Amino acid sequence: MALSVLLPAGAPFGPDQISALNSVFSTSTAEQRAWLSGFLAGVQTANGPQQAVPAAPPKARVPLTILFGTESGNAEALAQRARRAAGKLGFAVKMVDMAETTPAKMAEIPNLLLIASTWGEGDPPQRAVDFYEALLDDNAPRFEKTRFAVLALGDRAYAQYCEIGRRMDERLAALGATRIVDRIECDLDFEAPAGSWIDTTLDRIGKESIETVMAAEDTSVIHVDFARGGGEAWTRAQPFAAEITEHVRLTGSRSLSDTRHIELSLEGSGLLYEPGDALGIVARNDPALVDAVLKAAGLNGETALRDALRDRFDITTLTAKQITDHAALTGTTAPGAGWAMGRQVIDLLEAAPHKFSPQQLTTLLRPLPPRYYSIASSRKSAGEEAHLLVAAVRYETHGRQRMGVASIDMNERRKTGDRLEVFLRPNPHFRLPADPSRPVVMIGPGTGVAPFRGFMQEREATGAKGKNWLVFGHRNFMHDFLYQLEWQDWIKEGLLTRLDVAFSRDQPEKRYVQHALWDAREELLGWVKDGAAIYVCGDMAAMAKDVNDMLVRILSKEQLDQLRRDGRYLRDVY
Repeated sequence: MALSVLLPAGAPFGPDQISALNSVFSTSTAEQRAWLSGFLAGVQTANGPQQAVPAAPPKARVPLTILFGTESGNAEALAQRARRAAGKLGFAVKMVDMAETTPAKMAEIPNLLLIASTWGEGDPPQRAVDFYEALLDDNAPRFEKTRFAVLALGDRAYAQYCEIGRRMDERLAALGATRIVDRIECDLDFEAPAGSWIDTTLDRIGKESIETVMAAEDTSVIHVDFARGGGEAWTRAQPFAAEITEHVRLTGSRSLSDTRHIELSLEGSGLLYEPGDALGIVARNDPALVDAVLKAAGLNGETALRDALRDRFDITTLTAKQITDHAALTGTTAPGAGWAMGRQVIDLLEAAPHKFSPQQLTTLLRPLPPRYYSIASSRKSAGEEAHLLVAAVRYETHGRQRMGVASIDMNERRKTGDRLEVFLRPNPHFRLPADPSRPVVMIGPGTGVAPFRGFMQEREATGAKGKNWLVFGHRNFMHDFLYQLEWQDWIKEGLLTRLDVAFSRDQPEKRYVQHALWDAREELLGWVKDGAAIYVCGDMAAMAKDVNDMLVRILSKEQLDQLRRDGRYLRDVY
């Protein structure tokens, strides 16, 4: 069987040689590659020193399992990074999703590297719920034969920061496992500290395990770090500058929501997204807010600092740690618990005025994290473009007008012809069914409908025969029916089998998507019986919980849990 491989760009060959070798390797069979390997070894021996050189004994390969629990993909990406690093170091490495295993299957693992995200206010990722609950259960197995290390991911903006990783770390120790290194807890700027911790932990595991492991059956393994393709070179640190080719307001002028359809050219990027994936947006802070922060910090006129605050530092999110650090810097008393709710960095600076140095201010701030937006298109329809659906975030708390970072940047400060820095965040756990005949139920109020537009474009382009049902909600039918004409066209064509809507402000009583589901509960039961997959996208705090509660009411908790385990209940919530 032919194997498609690529030599890394750093291979010791010229460009023409790399091209020629890639052409040979990508069409060769396993037998041909084995013969070529032996032939080259023979040539090297014939042309090399003639004295006998004793063969080095094969190195024992240390077994390592990398277990991850992910919601947005960050934990999985770090697990893949750890797997690559471990492979280069000679580990016999295996990567496992918590959704696909149990504590009982992990209890005999000799070396375990666990990477877990905390979602919302101390919740495990949806795909990790079963594993997490089984691990904390009184009947969980013992882990006396396991040595482990935990990398916890979280967001300091939430009170239960890294809670899931902390609990799993403590639980493994309570079940008899031996901690290799102390747990690391990473905020949104996790790449550098997590990478350093992974390297240190792998080195520690290797040194302490090598004398106790048995050599694997095949110890003569050559590890090749093949060049990555598919646009993976573009990251949050090195994003792609995508041109905005279309910038259109979808909501009416009388709508309370300013929602835009934005089209980006990905030509030349190599970014190969799939329906369900997201784009990471490297946004800029509001210049007016930047100036207000500088004024409150006593740093007016600091041009270089102004640029840094605009492009690199988070000046909106306020965390408990920042409040404590601010009090230490200023010699003031930190506000009580709960003060940060609804407030931002500017409120903290104005509450206790102080003349900062530029370094003191930037030390207080977090790096500006990217914002992620579900892609609202399919490459089979949009070609080398990606479409986004962006609602401007505006609200008021504590007497001050607040604005979203990326949404206001894209909707109000960017225009057609500008460039937006982006990178791809794959979402492999929010994909259309592999079976194109499987029915799908898509629940997406507001901008949560974005990935489902991509789903429909994909189903249309591939000729998928499965039925499609959309449940959409917003405020007003006249002003907020996003992509209305497209849904109606798909209805006429027969591609969209059913469309249910819930416009909350069009009648005296509020009506949301969960109410539309209840009204159609008999039909929903029938679709589930026929094998339908249910997808939910949108707000985590209210909508996702209300929809989940309604699905439990209609289907039962046991049936919904089974759908989740079977990969037929998938959520992309934020």
